[in-house]
Amino acid sequence: MVSLVLLLRQRGQLTAEALARELEVSTRTVLRDIEALSSSGVPVYAERGRHGGFALLPGFRTELTGLNHDEALALLTAGTSRALGLGPALASAMRKVADALPEKHRTTASDAAQRFLVEPETDLLSRRPVTEDVPETTMIEVRRAVLAGHKLRLHYAATGQAPQWRTVDPIGLVTVRDRIYLLATRAGEDRTYRLSRVLDAEDLPEPAERPSQVDLDGAWRERCARFLSSDHIAVLVRVHPARREELLSAAVAVRAEEPDAAGWSRLAVTFQDLRHAVWALWQLGLGAEALSPPSLREALRERAAAFAGRYEEPATRG
Repeated sequence: MVSLVLLLRQRGQLTAEALARELEVSTRTVLRDIEALSSSGVPVYAERGRHGGFALLPGFRTELTGLNHDEALALLTAGTSRALGLGPALASAMRKVADALPEKHRTTASDAAQRFLVEPETDLLSRRPVTEDVPETTMIEVRRAVLAGHKLRLHYAATGQAPQWRTVDPIGLVTVRDRIYLLATRAGEDRTYRLSRVLDAEDLPEPAERPSQVDLDGAWRERCARFLSSDHIAVLVRVHPARREELLSAAVAVRAEEPDAAGWSRLAVTFQDLRHAVWALWQLGLGAEALSPPSLREALRERAAAFAGRYEEPATRG
């Protein structure tokens, strides 16, 4: 009902159908809540007719003081985030923040926020980002265990393994480019789980064994360094500016970058293994050149030779 009032305050007159779509409820629920608001003294009234709807009389504002324009803009821009499955809650919170802003900030910050678009569905090359969906029920159970400090039971499908149940002590959640990771410990050992691979989750009543305070940023950096130092291949590659972003999106990590001749860049990158490196560099065609290791250059040479051999003779008809 609070969200309903805030929507009417910010957008003026709205139909029951429009309110239902915005709040993700049924029209019947909207009508019921409007009747409850009227009964409690909130001045909401109905405008009859083809272009009618519901509206509020002026009033009912508790201003949020102490925010400057840039702070208000940052909050409103953050409303585009979908992190950790809190998108609907964040959108509701942003409506409350916008409604509570002082008059001098509310209009300018709202107008300015329309000039920023964070993480659109496609980039300039018309590539849709690779997003990993996590079922809402799983996200709720994981988030509850993390915040409550409970043990968490996961049905997890690790790469190349059959799904298994395991009980962990959750530490925190990290989002990276629309991927969500759970940092946890299991039998005292550090573990990192990709939530898109969690098939089911259960928040257990038993307290988790974990410190009361955690440096999540430091823990994430440490695990990233450990991950990159094991079973990965380091590659030195020259890349054309037009193919640089493709290389970066395919690599596990970028260790260093410096300019090279003819406007190209020279990058030290990391791939999961030789097969991953061959696949990534092959996609870039003549827009990139692997300089090292020799095993990668040889693998690419063999693939190119086989490819050339396939097209050396005219196509056979059969």
